[in-house]
Amino acid sequence: MDNFLKVVQSFTLQSLSSPKIKIMEKTKLTINSNGSVKVEGDFEIVDAQGNVYGLQGRTIVSICRCGRSENKPFCDGSHKGHFEHDAQAFDLPPRKV
Repeated sequence: MDNFLKVVQSFTLQSLSSPKIKIMEKTKLTINSNGSVKVEGDFEIVDAQGNVYGLQGRTIVSICRCGRSENKPFCDGSHKGHFEHDAQAFDLPPRKV
């Protein structure tokens, strides 16, 4: 048992000091009524080929839902007056297995 504890302690200390191990924050998506999806937390956004968008250190961005933005996939406010959706949370049906 003592050897097991030494291994766990060693792994824990190495993990805390290792730059390769990153503790993930929770990412939060907020569906805004009549607007964008706000993404906040620790995240990266990639295109269909896996290329990463350069977010320049941002921890909050808004993603276009209306399709009108000139800066897709990011929101530029073009939805104002042209997109209606009352965002209300609901439960999805059970997953099909």
